Amino acid sequence: PDEAWCPYKVGADGARLCFRTPARGFQCAPRGCRAHRSAGGALVANVLRNGSVLLQWGLRHWGAPRPSAASLRGFALNCSWDGTYTRFPCDSVELGAACRDYLLSEAHGSVRYRLCLQPRSAPPRPAPPAQCVEFRVEPAAMRDIVVAMTAVGGSICVMLVFICLLVAYITENLMSPAVAR
Repeated sequence: PDEAWCPYKVGADGARLCFRTPARGFQCAPRGCRAHRSAGGALVANVLRNGSVLLQWGLRHWGAPRPSAASLRGFALNCSWDGTYTRFPCDSVELGAACRDYLLSEAHGSVRYRLCLQPRSAPPRPAPPAQCVEFRVEPAAMRDIVVAMTAVGGSICVMLVFICLLVAYITENLMSPAVAR
């Protein structure tokens, strides 16, 4: 019951407290999603075709020292992305101990992201190392342009085939009787 909601705070200044239901059992389908794993395997970034990113993590894949459920106080998510001319920090997010996923709803296309998740443990336990994942979101606009160009190119090819067939028909049926006379 207490794990039914994932509490989190977004932003350093003027932080707001939010709640979300976890996406339990989510599997990244190959056609609609691309999964990127951290080096340790504890953090997975599922980059969806609609431009959103679902982060998922588990404690059993975390390196040593692994955070225990009793000492775990939550998680800190930090990210940055490389733009054309500069590097931008994302809003820092603090997640509750019950959270095992987080949704980035609007990721920018053609940008390289680096997200790091750091467990927060109660003293005197040392905090485990952060798990980081890097990925690039495919630009939705470019994908739409490619689809549109393919559709237009296919239509032009079909029209050219019909024109060639019409010319062949005219040449065969209309020009042949004139030559015979």
